[in-house]
Formats: sequence, C-alpha cells, structure tokens
Amino acid sequence: MSLYIISTPIGNLEDITIRAINTLSKVDIILAEDTRKTKILLDKYQINDKKLIPYFSGNEKKIVNSVINMLKEGKEIGMVSEAGTPLISDPGYILVKKAIEENIKVIPIPGVTAFTTLLPVSGLPVSSFYFVGFLSNKKIKKRNQLGKLKNLETVIVLYESVHRIEDTIEAIKEVFGKNIEIVIGRELTKKYEEIIRGQAGSININFEKKGEFCIIINNIT
Repeated sequence: MSLYIISTPIGNLEDITIRAINTLSKVDIILAEDTRKTKILLDKYQINDKKLIPYFSGNEKKIVNSVINMLKEGKEIGMVSEAGTPLISDPGYILVKKAIEENIKVIPIPGVTAFTTLLPVSGLPVSSFYFVGFLSNKKIKKRNQLGKLKNLETVIVLYESVHRIEDTIEAIKEVFGKNIEIVIGRELTKKYEEIIRGQAGSININFEKKGEFCIIINNIT
C-alpha cells in the first residue's frame, strides 16, 4: 500500500516524467483535483480505465478516511493536482499527514511547479528565495502580509489569480515602492506564455488576459 504524490504538467503536456507516466499507469486509483483535466492527460498517454476520484479542497476532509481505508486494503493510490505538484498551494496536506500517521508509505514523484519554472529565467539572484503562494483576497490583510514580507531581504515568490492580479500589483507598489523589481509569469509552458520583467510602477500587463500568475519580487537591497 502506497500513496504516490505525482507532479503533472502545468500546461504543456509534454512536461511529464517517464516515472510519472509509469506511476499513473500502475496505480489502482487516481485522486484528481480536476478529473476533466486529468482525463485529458491520461488520454494523451493512453492510460486507460483508471478509477478517478475527485479530491479537492471542498471534499478532502470528507473523504480522507475512506482513502486511508482503501490504502490499508492494499490499494496503490496516486494523487494529482489540477496542474503541477500536489500540496503546493493545492489540496493534499490532510491526506498526506494522515497517511504518515497510519504508517502508510508516501512516495514523491517529482516534476513541474510554476515557481520553479519561472525562477531560473527571472534574471534575479534566486539561490535562495521565500515562497508564499497565494496572498489573502482581502485588501487590508493582503497589504499587511506584504508589509511583513518586506522585512525579508530575499527574493519573494507569490501566486495570484487573474481576478486579483491587478490589486496585488497595486499592493506591491504601495508596500515595496514603485521602483521594486518584479518578474511576472503567465500561462507558463503554454501557447501564450508570457514573462514580464521590470519595475512595479512601470510594468505593463494586460489584466484582461486569462491564466494564473506567478510573481517574483526582488527584495534584495
């Protein structure tokens, strides 16, 4: 009985490891944050007849015990997020913690994440960095969070949705100043991939575009 935490592509479906394909092929059950997107991936690599169980933030507390029971019965189970690496700003922590407590083997199948895709091409000194993930969607709390991050003299990595990216850029300008150097990645590895570099006060983004954003702040003085 093993629980496999499987990284999958964040956009380009060719960005998958042979090990991930082999693991998806051999497991009995796949827990998927978005079963529709997972099915597209499985179809591309001709991985057929897999039992897919939805596992997302809204239901993970409800089904964690049933998943643990299936693992104890000897099932091999893989977990995938909508894209990228599970648990990195995605569900999965509750299950992994419970599996470890129950002495169930948890095996990582490494691969792509958005921030490790953007960091090497940012042009910033990224030998060390601080990963935040998503900030609060509340304006005041978001600015308070950024205020605390300002005390860290390092590169800071954020995620943001298309619906909140404009306010987050404004908040970065307010807290760090208009001259702070930032790099923004959108639709990474996909057809309309964009990487934008510049000072927060002058950076040009079409906020009507879709996609998730990865933001890197150069807070090294």
